[in-house]
Amino acid sequence: MLLISEVMIANPQIEGFEELVEALKAIAKSSDERFFQMDVKPDYGDTPENWEDRLEAAFY
Repeated sequence: MLLISEVMIANPQIEGFEELVEALKAIAKSSDERFFQMDVKPDYGDTPENWEDRLEAAFY
C-alpha cells in the first residue's frame, strides 16, 4: 500500500499540490501498487478543499 506521506518524503522537490498530483500519476503508472492511503493532508499552500478526491482520481 502506497502512503501519501511516503510519496511526499521520497520527493522533497515537490513544492505544490499540482506537482504532487503529477508525481502520484507517474507512480501509479510505473508501479504495481493497487492501493494507496491518504494518511496525511498535504501541507502545501495550494492544497484545495477537495484534495482527497483529486489524489484519488490521480492514482486510479
